[in-house]
Amino acid sequence: MSNIEIDIYGAGLAGCEAAWQAARLGVRVRLFEMKPSRFTPAHHSKSFAELVCSNSLRSDSVTNAVGLLKEELRTYSSLILEAADATRVPAGSALAVDRRLFSEYVTDKIKSCDMIEIVEGEACSVERDRISVIATGPLTSDKMADYISGELGCRGLHFFDAAAPIVDFESINMDVAFFASRYDKGDADYINCPMTKEQYDAFWEALVSAREAELKDFDREEQKDIKVFEGCMPVEVMARRGYNTLLFGPLKPVGLIDPKTQKEAYAVVQLRRENAEGSMYNLVGFQTHLAFPEQKRVFGMIPGLENAEFLRYGVMHRNTYLNSPDILLPTYAMKDAGNIFFAGQMTGVEGYIESTGSGFVAGVNAARLALGEEEIIFPKTTMLGAMAGYVACGSGASFVPMNANFGIIEQLPARVKGGKRAKYEALSDRALNTAREIKERYGF
Repeated sequence: MSNIEIDIYGAGLAGCEAAWQAARLGVRVRLFEMKPSRFTPAHHSKSFAELVCSNSLRSDSVTNAVGLLKEELRTYSSLILEAADATRVPAGSALAVDRRLFSEYVTDKIKSCDMIEIVEGEACSVERDRISVIATGPLTSDKMADYISGELGCRGLHFFDAAAPIVDFESINMDVAFFASRYDKGDADYINCPMTKEQYDAFWEALVSAREAELKDFDREEQKDIKVFEGCMPVEVMARRGYNTLLFGPLKPVGLIDPKTQKEAYAVVQLRRENAEGSMYNLVGFQTHLAFPEQKRVFGMIPGLENAEFLRYGVMHRNTYLNSPDILLPTYAMKDAGNIFFAGQMTGVEGYIESTGSGFVAGVNAARLALGEEEIIFPKTTMLGAMAGYVACGSGASFVPMNANFGIIEQLPARVKGGKRAKYEALSDRALNTAREIKERYGF
């Protein structure tokens, strides 16, 4: 039996996946988990891989980005996908699971593996000379968060944050919207969605009366400590200050001439490129705490965004995550301490499957480092590699958590005929072919 060991902190989705993959590669694992001796306000089960929010793991179609990520993980014998497939419940094209059975399945697998030792109790630090994976999640305990921020030097942990929605460029109606920069200064890098007074009136009325997202219990407990800063004020809060507030703020039309009318519109919503490829655009100044269906309804009233596909909805919630582009490599190892890896939502991936994917990459690379083998940077033509690349490099804008989406994957060299679905099928085929090649090469 192998005497080579690594430490993994946290038995959530990412930590369990990391532990399982390391064990499969012949490396012994000490898995630290503070439950059941201590629970966060969000956790209630003693089992590992507890699903705190929904029981849905979202789409299972490979023409959907998270569906592709699932299929890549299935290719690599992911424990989390094995558990999900074994405990799935009817949910149309989505992969949904029996929450209790899912967690019990993962827990049984981890506890029955003779390569994994469970260490119960809250960990407040790591042993710096050991290879470690920190996967303590977005609700990391205060002591561990202080250690990560202080002793490990990972400045820039966020506790409450706001982000604007991101939409797929191809879903923007450019017959209505137009590229321009204010006063024609610099390149025409912004997409502008012009509004008439009547359109603005209807939009403003819908915005100020829209339903906000319900706070989770663990967010509500800290609501009293949240201060809304001017720089990240939710757009609905700004609108409620008065009818003209947005007109003199993010929707100010001054200096933007609509080429179709040769005039300034009454109001203009601007979208800024989110990535170098120009496949994703964010709504400038539209940080929001609206419920997701309300964002789709209200922001869909903006001319040009009638059929917009939201790659990420705006959020404002407690979410401890690193400023990863300053800290992590695409292997999920620290730039300044290569024996320490991070995984899960703390890295800036958003979602159950995305967390699982980061755990897979971190666990494989931590194990390979322990075995004296070269670490793997997964190519950006795969969704696993695209997520790792986003975490390590960001997108040129301020870093915020991101779901898997086709905007971050390396684009195809030539345009695909047949529309968006054909394009996504081609991207998925390429990604899965690459995943199979990687599996054969490294023997996962």
